[in-house]
Formats: sequence, C-alpha cells, structure tokens
Amino acid sequence: MRTLPPRPRPRAPKSLLAAAVAVAAAVGALALPQSAGAAETTPVGFGAGTTGGGGTSAVTVSSLGAFKSAVAGDAAKVVKVSGVISLSGQVDVGSNTTVLGVGASSGFTGGGLRLKKVSNVVIRNLAISKAVKTDAITVQASAKVWIDHNSLSSDREHGKDYYDGLVDITHASDYVTVSWNTFKDHYKGSLVGHSDSNASEDTGHLRVTYHHNWFDNVNSRIPSLRFGTGHFYDNYVVGAETAVHSRMGAQMLVENNVFRDTQVAVTTSRDSKKDGYADLRGNDLGGAATEVSQVGTFTDPPYDYTAEPASGVVASVTAGAGTGKL
Repeated sequence: MRTLPPRPRPRAPKSLLAAAVAVAAAVGALALPQSAGAAETTPVGFGAGTTGGGGTSAVTVSSLGAFKSAVAGDAAKVVKVSGVISLSGQVDVGSNTTVLGVGASSGFTGGGLRLKKVSNVVIRNLAISKAVKTDAITVQASAKVWIDHNSLSSDREHGKDYYDGLVDITHASDYVTVSWNTFKDHYKGSLVGHSDSNASEDTGHLRVTYHHNWFDNVNSRIPSLRFGTGHFYDNYVVGAETAVHSRMGAQMLVENNVFRDTQVAVTTSRDSKKDGYADLRGNDLGGAATEVSQVGTFTDPPYDYTAEPASGVVASVTAGAGTGKL
C-alpha cells in the first residue's frame, strides 16, 4: 500500500489570524501585574468579594456629626468625606459601608475608625493622621474588609505608645486585604492578633493580605502576626528596625518585597512564647537580616493574584500608593 504524503493544513484567513493575535494579547495583558496608575475596583487577596456599600448613591459629609450619622447601621451605604475632620478617639463604622475620601487630602486627624463586629466594609482614599492613644484603623471581630489607597501617619517625636497602631486587626477578624496604602513616620505599623493568650479565639482566623503598601520610617510590626495566615507581597519597606514578624504559630508568605535601610526584614523568633513560620521568595532584602527559625507551609494562597517581580516594586508603589490615586 502506498503511503500518501500528509495533506497541507488550510491556512486561516488573515482576518482570523489578526483576531487571534488580538485576543492573545488581551489575555496576556490581563495576566500582567496591574499598573500603579489603574487602581483595582475590587480587592485582591483574602478580602476578595468585599463590596462595602456597592453601587448605593453616595452621601458627602464634612463634619463629625454628619459622618457619625452617615456610617451608622448595617444598611448599604457609601459615605464620602470632604475635608479633614478632627476626632478624639474612634468612630464606629457599620456593616455594608464604603468610606471614601474626596481628593488627596480628605480624612481625619487626632483619632481614627473602628470596625467592630461588622462585615463587608471598604475604607479607601482617606488621609488619617496622628490618632492619639488609639489606632488609625481598628478591625475587631470583623470579616470581609478592604483597606485601600489610604495615607496613614503620625510622627516619631513622641514615645512609641503615644500613638497606637496604624492598622490593627484583632479578635478573630478574617478575610482582610490591605493594599496600596502609605504607612509613614510611626512606631507600631500593623498588629494582627493582639495577645499571645488569645489562641482560642484567633486560631483559624486572621487571614490577611498586604500588597503594594509603602512603609516609610515605620519602626516595626510590618506586620506582626499571631496565630493567623498572612500573605505579604509587592510591598516597599524603608527604615524599619524589624519588619515582618510571624509569631505564635502564624504562617506568613513573604513574596517579592523590597526592603531598604531595614535591620531585620523577617523574623519568626522574637517577643512571643512560640515562634511563627515564614516562607520567603523573590524578595530584595537590600542587606537586611532574616531570622527564620521555622520555614512555613503556606506557599500557595487560595486566590488569584499576580505578584510583580521585586525589581518593579519601588516604581509601582511610590507612584501608586496612598491617597489621590483612585
């Protein structure tokens, strides 16, 4: 039997080839890390699915009384803050709420916001400064929270306890994303899990993602995580004594971050009764030390994300983090 040569395949029309190339290019673009100039419309990370007030018509406030009234209760709401409102202590924010600063400098000074026993809250584009004896943002016993594109600061001229944290996440809070914020001029950046003795409440919770944040002249707790599971990627850390701190059995994936003028980039072995775990990959340590006593097993986050290489982090974060970028 004679074997016939294979028949040539018909060539696709040029118009179809062009369409295929366009589709491939679009798909490839979707897979690339997001540019600093285009803020996400939904959170990436453990806080995925958080919608806040959604498409509810916004109300704009410029006084403390109007703000307190606007953010109370659990009905869906979008509250825009115009100007700087002075606080003493904290204001409680209800569930299903979006709080959004107007422009680049609106927000609060002297105090902060508290999310306590609530869910589905978005905090974006707020400048919060010098929250005396309290946190700029407290997340307590709450779930589904997105803290994004805020500028959080105090000063280093007072003692480390004159202000409290910039973003503290405690009491079994869960499914939180902290993204594209600036943390500046502060001692205690972000505490996740408030006590070594709170295992019964916190174990199995405190799942938090930090990405594309700029920690500038923040001494420590970048973040400090007890019991929970943390993903810290594409962040820029400058001027820290100790940055990432995994303790009390916490699992941390520390990926593609940049550290500069930092003494210890990652530690698992300080200040607590038990060490934590950390897995490091793709970081630019900039000469910082690491103290990893236990390598972690949390290496594959349960959500879709694309971590840009550390080589691009400084440019992306300095251009895109903080207020006025939405």
